[in-house]
Amino acid sequence: MYTLFDVCKGRIVKVHLRNAHSVSCVRLICFGKRRRRIKCNKLNIFFKEIYRTTHTNSLISKHKKNGSIEATIFETKINWYCCFTIYSQLVFMGDWWSDTEVLLYIKREDFDKYWGKEHAYCIMNHTYEIDWLIGWMTCDRIHMLGNCKAYAKKAIQYMPVLGWCWKFSEFVFLERSFDKDKEVIRRQVTELAEHPDPMWLLLFPEGTRFTPKKHLTSLEFAREKNLPELKYHLLPRTRGFIASLPSMKGKVPALYDIEVAFHENDPHDPTITTLLFGRRVTAHMYMKRIPLEEIPDTEEGQEVFLRELFINKDKMKESFAKTGDFFATSGVERTDIIRIKRRINSLINIAIWSVVILCPMVYYLVGFLFSGELLYFSIGMSIIIIFFVLLNKTIGMSKISKGSSYGTNSPKKCE
Repeated sequence: MYTLFDVCKGRIVKVHLRNAHSVSCVRLICFGKRRRRIKCNKLNIFFKEIYRTTHTNSLISKHKKNGSIEATIFETKINWYCCFTIYSQLVFMGDWWSDTEVLLYIKREDFDKYWGKEHAYCIMNHTYEIDWLIGWMTCDRIHMLGNCKAYAKKAIQYMPVLGWCWKFSEFVFLERSFDKDKEVIRRQVTELAEHPDPMWLLLFPEGTRFTPKKHLTSLEFAREKNLPELKYHLLPRTRGFIASLPSMKGKVPALYDIEVAFHENDPHDPTITTLLFGRRVTAHMYMKRIPLEEIPDTEEGQEVFLRELFINKDKMKESFAKTGDFFATSGVERTDIIRIKRRINSLINIAIWSVVILCPMVYYLVGFLFSGELLYFSIGMSIIIIFFVLLNKTIGMSKISKGSSYGTNSPKKCE
């Protein structure tokens, strides 16, 4: 019998060895090599190590006491707050610096009962530079910002600060080669599905942002394979979606169908640059909860399910583009419009970091620039140049015009 104290939930959990692998806060690896024998409840247990599981980032402190192991979990919360402090700086840019508004189209009863209280598999369109940031702003307002996870291209993990943060925050990094990615998906989704706190995992099934060139390639592929032609979305790639579902069964209760849209006649484009200049935009986000049990069990059925999901998305986007309303001509059931108040937390966070880091940096930077010595002046100018290069690089990665060539391959290679 193992006695585990979970500081995140403030309770003691006791489990038998045969069930230890299912406990989210601890996992035992039993191997034959370099094994060490420990007597526990009159059982001889061979184990190599108690290790830190990647899905909780839980640091396990172990010691032998009355034939049991006491494990204290605290890194889950530490990781949550570390992610929050970084993510909320971008949320601050949307919520406070640019005063961006987010309108949620969702059933009120679902919102009150489920949102922020359960694991969810989020399926979103990838049309705008800031669609992911709108998702973060929404998560912050329902107290889930620290547990936002997503699939991302592997190159992003090397991006300074944000990419490194995602790497240590259990994001699922993919090489966009299914043969290489399927095992990564299976392993990491399994771990995320066992996360002790509510977690949202975001997938962009289109695989890349919408552009006219990529849309033409998508249409060619749809015609060749006799698949539905979408006007406002790229044809969803189904294999990653399907590969994720087996690891979620019985652990992730629902899929969230999400559609983000901006009015085309808005005075400002929905871009990172717009927000940096403090210009307000208004995002419209439709969200629908679909119990995971309603998704077919067969791969063929799951593929049809995802394609039908995007057919409905396309109808909603067409209705929104023509009438300014998701529901006018789409045939989708009308929902409530919810405005969630922005939280002050991101403002407090940016204020604290400005005092702790920004003020001392500016003080020493000014000292370098006006020191009267060429060496110190050169160091100061180098710091400024490096900062702007990294900032420009980070912004450039979000720009649609500088997006990857993924999705522009010939139809035969797009499958």
